[in-house]
Amino acid sequence: MKPHEIYQKLDPALVQDMFLYFREHERDLYKSSVASLASNRKLRPVFIQKKPATEQIAWLHKTLKLRSSDIIGEHLFQAWFMKGQQALLVGFCNGMDIPHNGEGTVEGKLPDDLEADKLKTTLDTLLEAHDPKLVTLYLRVFNLQTDTGWPTLATALAEDTRLVLA
Repeated sequence: MKPHEIYQKLDPALVQDMFLYFREHERDLYKSSVASLASNRKLRPVFIQKKPATEQIAWLHKTLKLRSSDIIGEHLFQAWFMKGQQALLVGFCNGMDIPHNGEGTVEGKLPDDLEADKLKTTLDTLLEAHDPKLVTLYLRVFNLQTDTGWPTLATALAEDTRLVLA
């Protein structure tokens, strides 16, 4: 799935959580996101900034569903996970034995393959500790990190009934 396709299927509550996090903790990122997306739609950012927060977030979500917003959309997912969902990243990296900096940033090269048994165990652990929709979103975004993704992860996303975006 491409980022715009993820946003199309994503539970709006998760999008709201992401943008509320940015509004509270990463204000500059939030402002630049509004500006970039408004510019892509040939709008002035002030047009969006004057709206109430709930309407801004709804507009952002609607705009991120467009293919032309893929680069910005993927960057926002990555920023949210790296800044606001570190426990999930660390849990995944630890479970899959992927070397990281202790905060979920992968050190070195991503693995060529994800071992199926290890992935199942890691998923079980993550799904017990986190919202399944958030885990699913993370796995979809992680699978974008290579051109072709990982076949074992793609299979898990397709077959595991616990891994749904909406």
